[in-house]
Amino acid sequence: MNKSVSPEHTHHHEHNHDHAHDDVRHGDQGHTCCSTQAAPAHVQLTSIPSEQAQLSRFRIDAMDCPTEQTLIQDKLGKMAGIEALEFNLISRILGVRHTLDGTSDIERAIDSLGMKAEPLVGDADSATVPAPPRQQGWWPLALSGLAALGAEIVHFAQLAPQWLVAALALAAILGCGLGTYKKGWIALKNRNLNINALMSIAVTGALLIGQWPEAAMVMVLFTVAELIEARSLDRARNAIGGLMQLAPDMATVQQADGQWREMDVREVVVGATMRVRPGERIGLDGQVISGQSSVDQSPITGESLPVEKGLGDKVFAGTINQAGALEIKATAVAGQSTLARIIKAVEQAQGARAPTQRFVDRFSRIYTPAVLALALAVAIVPPLLLDGTWFDWVYRALVLLVVACPCALVISTPVTIVSGLAAAARKGILIKGGVYLEGGRHLDFLALDKTGTITHGKPVQTDFKALQPAFEHRAQALASSLAARSDHPVSRAIAQFGQDNDLPHSEVRDFTALAGRGVRGTIEGEVLHLGNHRLVEELGLCSPELEVQLDALEQQGKTVVLLLNASGPLALFAVADTVKQSSRQAIAELHALGIQTAMLTGDNPHTAAAIARTVGIDRAEGNLLPADKLSSIQALYDQGHRVGMVGDGINDAPALARAEIGFAMAAAGTDTAIETADVALMDDDLRKIPAFIRLSRHTAAILKQNIVLALAIKAIFLGITFAGLATMWMAVFADMGVSLLVVFNGLRLLRK
Repeated sequence: MNKSVSPEHTHHHEHNHDHAHDDVRHGDQGHTCCSTQAAPAHVQLTSIPSEQAQLSRFRIDAMDCPTEQTLIQDKLGKMAGIEALEFNLISRILGVRHTLDGTSDIERAIDSLGMKAEPLVGDADSATVPAPPRQQGWWPLALSGLAALGAEIVHFAQLAPQWLVAALALAAILGCGLGTYKKGWIALKNRNLNINALMSIAVTGALLIGQWPEAAMVMVLFTVAELIEARSLDRARNAIGGLMQLAPDMATVQQADGQWREMDVREVVVGATMRVRPGERIGLDGQVISGQSSVDQSPITGESLPVEKGLGDKVFAGTINQAGALEIKATAVAGQSTLARIIKAVEQAQGARAPTQRFVDRFSRIYTPAVLALALAVAIVPPLLLDGTWFDWVYRALVLLVVACPCALVISTPVTIVSGLAAAARKGILIKGGVYLEGGRHLDFLALDKTGTITHGKPVQTDFKALQPAFEHRAQALASSLAARSDHPVSRAIAQFGQDNDLPHSEVRDFTALAGRGVRGTIEGEVLHLGNHRLVEELGLCSPELEVQLDALEQQGKTVVLLLNASGPLALFAVADTVKQSSRQAIAELHALGIQTAMLTGDNPHTAAAIARTVGIDRAEGNLLPADKLSSIQALYDQGHRVGMVGDGINDAPALARAEIGFAMAAAGTDTAIETADVALMDDDLRKIPAFIRLSRHTAAILKQNIVLALAIKAIFLGITFAGLATMWMAVFADMGVSLLVVFNGLRLLRK
């Protein structure tokens, strides 16, 4: 299902990935708050990569939002020998692809930005390096708050001389604001007007015009809001980072001498034998070679019920062995497990900007400079041209500076998108980017493959009828004995029925496969045939009564075979690919969401129509080759529909690529599905698609709420400021307050 081989894939993706072509080397990108352009996760600085380039990774604890990303990008982007930057803000890891001798120049450049770069030894993958907890004490902030409150009280009640008010205010600012001033100075040196620079200017301006208590209160409120906001953003990060903790650090591995020893999972090689006791987490992807148990796969697939595992079954790292002991042969190293691929996919998805985020970025490019220019005009024009008081209008300009930062507007989109991606991943829905999370709400038509998507993809015997009373009890056993010698899927279904029901097995002599018809063999001296309608006709054993029974079963989409001897048909058997229990409910939920459905299958039209009726699908098309499925998707587009496609096989690749969103079924353990699908459903439960669409619609609603809320409060405060009714601390309270509101609103998706 590799989309890269399908030229049709470019049609619906070219408008989704325009962020990859942004000019990311130059320009005045900034913080998610107050940025003019939030940078993507991967930044290519040279057009022709060098073959000698090496990748160095650094832990930067202070790099946890696009403010720091932009400063680092601007700084390192000017250095010779650096070809590309890879930002992982979730794990706070920076990858630098360079041709330098050593990393000391890189470390010094990052140090000059007020951040510490700690080199990661070896090929540390971000998926295996959890982000450290944020350490920040409350005591300095609490003391600063008391000092700022004291300055306000003393100033208002005129209880002491002005110098005491100034002293309390300075103590408050020094106690909590030095970090903001330091970051603001670094930003200004790098010509970056982020929130720290704006706040530093505003507080300094307030001090210069003698507003000591207000300057102190502004800095304290800003620091409190920043701290709360940082903790809230950590919650969104931890929702994804928590996935990293699912796999255990150690595994019990059999050594060459047969002894069992605890080992770091990163040291376990493919082919090693692991032992997992009941209640333990499985350390690596593998295959069961001994034992039987039920395994809780919900961390990977989102399945609510444990899955029975036995000899030959696949198991995944991070899942929980519940009942019996298992011996497992490792099939992937730690960094290549299904869980690691999920984590990497979600990390890459959160680094790519969604459509709403790109709109907000473009909007902020105009909005932020416009408000800054307006603040400057407010400070200068009225005193010069309208006889205004310098103090009043400079003060209003400083208030405008505080209001100027579109923090709430810009920060709401990445928080909401990351929360949505994490909520989906917890449920076994792997969404490959915000563009698909947002795009799901636009779908109005869903095309589905049949085999393995709507049905189990494994034929089973559904009907049996003895046609001669003497063979009522023997026919099933005779048919099972004949079928056991054949490898045809229909024969395997009949043989499996006999095996499941412990039917007696008879010796078959002179076995012959009859191509396109069935099989022949001798049991206890009697020649028997097990074959299809065509074989019955050729043997001259058909009758009008039998035709009626065969037609009735075939109209139900079932394949009918008959057991025959020289005198005629002894019994008939019907085999069908059974519908998944979840398919009917999934189709009903899609219809409730206003989405039409179509089944596209290579099966015959009778079978397609019967299964479509069974599950409630609107239309069915049969006898389709891969190119025909692609044509059907294109026809739906031509009718004005927004189409999604669900499939699980390579033959679905062209249609999956052409669809607006391609859904891969049962992607867990599949080498290509996680990497190539737009949305990968980690198990085979079709109900995850309506769940994805509901999540997409809820995400879009929250994004709209946040944008309207942020813009409305900005507009209101701009009006209040011009009227001279707003104070600086009110501006900080309103601006950071709405930022926290939109962050908390976005985090609501984590409960979905």
